Amino acid sequence: MSKRIRLLVVDDHAIFRKGLAKVIQPSGLITVVGEAADGLEGLQKARELAPDLILMDIHMPRCDGLRATRLIAAEMPEIKIIMLTISEAEADLFEAIKSGAQGYLLKNIDPDELIEMLKGISRGEAPISRPIAGKILAEFASLAQRGARGPSERLTPRETEVLQLVGQGASNKQIACQLVISQNTVKNHLRNILAKLHLENRAQVVAYAHREGLIRTLPPSV
Repeated sequence: MSKRIRLLVVDDHAIFRKGLAKVIQPSGLITVVGEAADGLEGLQKARELAPDLILMDIHMPRCDGLRATRLIAAEMPEIKIIMLTISEAEADLFEAIKSGAQGYLLKNIDPDELIEMLKGISRGEAPISRPIAGKILAEFASLAQRGARGPSERLTPRETEVLQLVGQGASNKQIACQLVISQNTVKNHLRNILAKLHLENRAQVVAYAHREGLIRTLPPSV
């Protein structure tokens, strides 16, 4: 039986926090261990509760989600932080990933899709929708001016294939199926990609793949 994910919800709207808990709890895989109404309270609750995962809003009073993400990521890097927000602003997307967030979801997401995204976290996947991944490109594009595509040339052909599919938004399971390899092998390739490209998480891999034009389309059957 899979270990239950211990979740902290940080959002300044109490009704949303309560509603989210009611949606998530029945899945049986996720336990909401706490709530916080702003970033500073989120930091305090993270220290007290040591959750596995935080769903973090961005725009909150007193301390916003971006600042809270930076503080928590610096002090407790083992905690995964996923932004769950109404903001589609490219600046917020880019800053969230830079701050240490490992995923970015919009609040209009379907509840079943949200639960599936959260399940994927335990498999090392980053919950970022394909449209969101495309938006990240706009902010990362400026980095391309700093120089070349040299780092990607150090990847093996198989690592490049994995990178392309991650950039398209494929899950580890989809990548394994497409390349006819095990999910553990996919994880090993991802670790090597992160190390070689000096990236920190899957979200940055998605952004890098878009920036470098290394996008591979999945067949409809996958």
